[in-house]
Amino acid sequence: MTSKEQKAAIRNERLALRDAMTPEARIEGSLAMVEHAGDRLDFEPGTVISGFWPIRSEADIRPLLAHLRTRGARLCLPVVLDRETIVFRELVVGAPVVKTGFGTTGPGPEAAVLDPDILLVPLSAFDRAGHRIGYGAGHYDRAIDRLKAKGHAPKLIGIAFDCQEVASVPAEPHDVPLDAILTESGFRLFQQVL
Repeated sequence: MTSKEQKAAIRNERLALRDAMTPEARIEGSLAMVEHAGDRLDFEPGTVISGFWPIRSEADIRPLLAHLRTRGARLCLPVVLDRETIVFRELVVGAPVVKTGFGTTGPGPEAAVLDPDILLVPLSAFDRAGHRIGYGAGHYDRAIDRLKAKGHAPKLIGIAFDCQEVASVPAEPHDVPLDAILTESGFRLFQQVL
């Protein structure tokens, strides 16, 4: 089995487990994430943090984003422009969010495009070494590469539920490991202090 096939099998298995969580468990888990990381993330006021609006059975990090805003974070959301490109548009209080394609919701084209300092990244699976499996399209990998090409090295924090952890993710050379993972049971650092 190739690495790509292994990742697809792990993705399908872990997303099925996430989908099987009750709505109540997902809500409680999402709220626990605020308790675990809302005050633990270390950043200066004005730091640009990218979150996401939940799709399917993802954790709902909107309460966490609201808390980070009260601490001075400047928020943005990823917007998928096409099959290859994500941009990060500023999320301003009172500004509408709209359907932005590929099942996502975010600020409209009038919003400023920002380069995040911290990315809260949805994922399918992760392991104890900080390797992750996304949804298979490579959007975040390409966005991270573009940011690095501009001299920007954002901190990467995976957002998942505990059921999405696996013993080992088959890592490939292009894969960018996470700096930390946030689940309903806690906030774990992998590489650097955030």
